[in-house]
Amino acid sequence: MLSELENNFSVLEKKIQNLYKKFRTLSEKHAETAEELQKVKEEYAEEKRRNQILAEENKELKLYSAISGNAEHNRLMKNHINRLVKEIDMCVSELQNSGL
Repeated sequence: MLSELENNFSVLEKKIQNLYKKFRTLSEKHAETAEELQKVKEEYAEEKRRNQILAEENKELKLYSAISGNAEHNRLMKNHINRLVKEIDMCVSELQNSGL
């Protein structure tokens, strides 16, 4: 009976050791994956920032092209001027409402 309990204890001890090894391995993999995820997030943020810069540059190039008389971008220029006129009208209206 005592021998059987010792065997059971020994088996349990081996299982616990195996589980602990697996736990350590998984913990290491988790740490590596977390680091990799952080790097990917940083790369994504950088690419997103670059994309925004390129979009702004593209918008500016189209505007410059329209200003220089490019027929393709005349509509863009007209829309831009209309937006600016509306913004000026809103500012004038606010100034009149404020009593200045």
